[in-house]
Amino acid sequence: MKKQILLWLALLSSVLIFAQDRDPDVQSDQFSAVVINAQTDEPLESVHVVNLNQVVGTITNERGEFSIRAAVNDTLYFSYLGFKSQKIRVTNDMFKFSDTKIALTELAYALEEVIVRPYQLTGYLEIDVKNLPINTAYQYSISGLSKSYEAGNKNPSAVTKVLGAILNPADLLRNLFGKKPNQMRKLRLIKEDDEIRDLLASKFDRETLTELLQLEKVDIEDILSNCNFSKSFITTANDLQILDAISSCYEDYKVLNRKR
Repeated sequence: MKKQILLWLALLSSVLIFAQDRDPDVQSDQFSAVVINAQTDEPLESVHVVNLNQVVGTITNERGEFSIRAAVNDTLYFSYLGFKSQKIRVTNDMFKFSDTKIALTELAYALEEVIVRPYQLTGYLEIDVKNLPINTAYQYSISGLSKSYEAGNKNPSAVTKVLGAILNPADLLRNLFGKKPNQMRKLRLIKEDDEIRDLLASKFDRETLTELLQLEKVDIEDILSNCNFSKSFITTANDLQILDAISSCYEDYKVLNRKR
C-alpha cells in the first residue's frame, strides 16, 4: 500500500512540474497564421516560430503559413535571417479569425539613424586629451590575481557580483540557477523539440536563447565561465552548443547541490 501511495505521489509531482509554467484553466489549440514581409506583403518561407510558453516550434511553408500549439496569452517568437525578430501575444480574436497575418520588418528598415561624430583633433595634446570620451567602466583588481575585472557603469551591484564570482563560483551558480527554476526546467523541453534545436543550431546571437530561458546574455556567460568553459567557446559556439553546455552545467549543479 505504501509503495502504491509513493508511486502516485511521484506521478503527481512529475505532472505538476511539467505543467507549472502553464495555466491549467487555459486549453491549448492549433493556432494558424501567415508571416509576410512588412514592406512588400510577400509571404516569408522558413521563418522560425517558437511558442515561448509551451516550448514548441515550427517553420513557415512556401506560402508563409504555419500552425503551432498555443493558448490565449501565449507569446510567439518569430525569427528570420535579415529581419528583425518579433514577439506576438496570442489573443482570442486570432483564434476566431483565420486571416491573421504577422508582418516582419527587414533590418535595413528597422535600423535607426546613426550619426557618426569623428574626433575633432587640433594637434595640441593638452586640448585633444580633454576632448576624448572617458570610459566610466571601472576596472577592479584584487591582490594576488594577475588580471583586473571590469564591473561596468550601469549595474550598481557589479562590484559585488564580480567579487562573488571570484571568491565563490558555486554561490554564483546557486544564485543563477536557484532563482530561475522554471527556466531551467525548460531546458529539457527545448532539447526535445527538433524545430527549436534546428533554429538554435543556425544562430550565434543568443537572442532566441535568452527569450526561451529568460536569462540575460551576461548570465549565460557567467554560468559557462563558472562551469569551466573557455572564453573562446562562449564567444564562438552556436546557440545549440551553448544550450547543451548550460544543460550539462545545470545537471552537474543539481548533483553537487544534492550532496550539500
